[in-house]
Amino acid sequence: MKDKITLSTLERMKTAGEKIAVLTAYDAGFARLAETAGVEVILVGDSLGMVVQGHDSTLPVTVGEMVYHTAMVNRGCSRPLLVADMPFMSHGTPRQALDNAGRLMKEGGAHMVKLEGGHAQVETVRHLTDRAVPVCAHLGLLPQSIHQLGGYKVQGRDSRSAERILSDAHELQQAGAQMLVLECVPELLAKEISLALDIPVIGIGAGRSCDGQVLVLHDMLGITPGKAPSFSRNFMARESSIEGAMRAFVEAVHNGEFPAGEHCFQ
Repeated sequence: MKDKITLSTLERMKTAGEKIAVLTAYDAGFARLAETAGVEVILVGDSLGMVVQGHDSTLPVTVGEMVYHTAMVNRGCSRPLLVADMPFMSHGTPRQALDNAGRLMKEGGAHMVKLEGGHAQVETVRHLTDRAVPVCAHLGLLPQSIHQLGGYKVQGRDSRSAERILSDAHELQQAGAQMLVLECVPELLAKEISLALDIPVIGIGAGRSCDGQVLVLHDMLGITPGKAPSFSRNFMARESSIEGAMRAFVEAVHNGEFPAGEHCFQ
């Protein structure tokens, strides 16, 4: 087996210009396939609320459910870095965030937690990282803020909001965040942020210049009900197996074929 992926591995990949492949998974079976396919990072996303539980948003997902799914994924893989989402209302205060992040790591086996938000989360990120909890930040479209945002809309298209996202990214890195997910932002803004930060920047609908790419498993397999996100691609369309589709995704990310222009926002 290849060496275990760590945050140092991802930092070296960014420095070397090697792309990072990230997929979501929610159970041991899919985690095992993702590991075999060669992903560097598995994200146990609160997207499970929509693609597994059938909700119309991520908001109903609980900490207990995230712990449960993270533990299953942890039992199914050993090489990828395992990141778990902090669900809605699980990190309202630094103390609450520390308690819940502790559960995700101690009970679930996560190596890192991901939380949504910019400037308002800086104190929480610092509180966690000062206490040995690795944090992945999340900027741009924030699914947990969907009612506040008024829908699933591209963020950062005007100069004011773009400057805010860039400033938040710098603040979060300074507070100790060791990775950043950028969701649904214009390609040029994502490129600027990726070049400005020392930490790996993982894009989802954020263009071709990010240090890595993540997709929701069900979107990548073409089994999400309804219309697929425009930034996604159905990798099952040309493959005969789920593992083959995952391998195709990893290869396309590594060689820069995904995302293509049609998956990007301007």
